[in-house]
Amino acid sequence: MGARFRFRPRVFELDGEIEPGRVLARLAGRGLPMLLDSAAGEPRRASLCAFDPVQTLTDVDLGFSKVPREPSNGWPARLRERLRELSFDAEAPAEQLPGPFHGGLLCALAYDLGAAGERPVVCAPEPWGQPRLVGGIYVDFLVRDEAARRTWLVLGDEPGDGRPAVEVRRREILALLHGPPPAGGTRAGSPRRHTEPAEHRRRIEELRASISRGDLYQANLAHRLTVPVEGAPEHWYGRLREANAAPYMGFARWRASDGYGAPGALLCASPELFFEFAEGEARTRPIKGTIARSADPRQDAENARRLLSSEKDLAELAMIVDLERNDLGRSAIPGGVRVEGWPSLRSYARVHHLMADVVARTRPDLDAFDVLAALFPGGSITGAPKLAAMDEIARLEGHGRGFFCGSMGFVDLRGQACFNIMIRTFLWRRREGEGAEAGELSCSVGGGITWSSEAEAEEQETLAKAAGMLAALEPSGLG
Repeated sequence: MGARFRFRPRVFELDGEIEPGRVLARLAGRGLPMLLDSAAGEPRRASLCAFDPVQTLTDVDLGFSKVPREPSNGWPARLRERLRELSFDAEAPAEQLPGPFHGGLLCALAYDLGAAGERPVVCAPEPWGQPRLVGGIYVDFLVRDEAARRTWLVLGDEPGDGRPAVEVRRREILALLHGPPPAGGTRAGSPRRHTEPAEHRRRIEELRASISRGDLYQANLAHRLTVPVEGAPEHWYGRLREANAAPYMGFARWRASDGYGAPGALLCASPELFFEFAEGEARTRPIKGTIARSADPRQDAENARRLLSSEKDLAELAMIVDLERNDLGRSAIPGGVRVEGWPSLRSYARVHHLMADVVARTRPDLDAFDVLAALFPGGSITGAPKLAAMDEIARLEGHGRGFFCGSMGFVDLRGQACFNIMIRTFLWRRREGEGAEAGELSCSVGGGITWSSEAEAEEQETLAKAAGMLAALEPSGLG
């Protein structure tokens, strides 16, 4: 199929300190806004807010019908087909585009899509029945260089879909960016934990028994919380951003009119890179090993030292690095996989993490979608071996994960890509029969379980991870 849309970018540098993450609520009325927000932490490179896609993508585009919710192993190739419907105009000055995204696919992918090309994991539905794909093909977006503190508005000039002229759209966006911020407050009820501490500890012991039998080496086990809230998801994202800023944050909101059935949103404060791909090199950066931060500098430094010397956490990281080496090796030239920075410690608002980079020089006949198919879902949030771990996760957690532990990111027209792993993520849905801003937030927190895990220590690790999420619900989370 030939390209349906031609992208002739028009670039406008904006005055003032316009950060995509801070102006999200002003763009809420635009079609299917999607945000990739490098709000804080390391690496902090660029942020992107795209809106008004020339094509909206849904589960149907991945080969799924709504009922039954069957698996589809060909979904990365289907995404490639959709991106091919957009191309640069022959006269487009593509090399002058700022930032990492040069127009193309921007989407969120649910964990429950499973491992492409492998047998499906039998799993009960995700509790809220949300889609497995949200996103589209975008040529209109804000992009910010976080290091240079410069922001640009990029608009597709006559992309072929009958939208208003680029000058009309530019005036509309500037009026939103420089107009008064939208009014709206937030209020949260009491969180409800769906798996009691004793049951979570029991599941950990059951998983340790499976590991001792040799069924697997490690699995990431999570539990879920929900809380009733009042307020638009964009405002809740602002609170999450204040309470738990991270380098791979993201936001998406969809409506029934977008083709997704019920409205929903995801609000992500992830510190974790799933993978990035450019010029034949793929990089993944799994996180394994977590310890809470302390307000006391001496204790905080001691916590970091303990994590760096923890045999259990280092073994856990080694197992997942080995898994990622194998996964990336499926796309690499012979001898083209290496490990960098093992182990590295990075510190965030609430926790310290251990991580390492696995890098591959890919075969010249492969692209970002091949790398996505080889890696998804990320090994740090499944375990090893991947399919055995996913089986145990499905059995013990008892339901699908939805977007939690899925990935959000882009593949652009040059073939470059960057995706996060959606940990530290709220899902939002509207409460039926109540006002438009009466909603419910859901989040899940977990950790990697090995044979040497201690159930109570693993329980406390999940609470440390939840602290940054729950802080966003408190009145002090934002002024």
